[in-house]
Amino acid sequence: MTIHKGGCHCGKVRFEVTAPADIEVTRCNCSICRMTGYLHLIAAAGDFRLVSGKDDIETYTFNTGAAQHYFCRHCGIKSFYVPRSHPDGFSINANCLDTDTIVSRTVTEFDGARWEENIHQLSPLSD
Repeated sequence: MTIHKGGCHCGKVRFEVTAPADIEVTRCNCSICRMTGYLHLIAAAGDFRLVSGKDDIETYTFNTGAAQHYFCRHCGIKSFYVPRSHPDGFSINANCLDTDTIVSRTVTEFDGARWEENIHQLSPLSD
């Protein structure tokens, strides 16, 4: 396991996540993920640490309100959030990780446009 560091575009929000050096991410085609180019690295809550920027984060919710989309109020980047699919963990945007600790990145497609029909395809968190 590796400690990856990352954050938003302006650098006010910074975080760390413990995950393999060879990361496996999911590209979802739901409206918000498609529009933002989000690549999901799912992590247990205990593997995620907000390092700085707590006061610089705003929250956006929509539809069921279950997902808590956090974004930097300065630059608008959503580098992580609490997903509806894994409410006991975090989804980190792999595009917001510093690249020096990533050995490889495997991308799996997920049909989130039909979320209710396909949610069973996502792996549960193992903590």
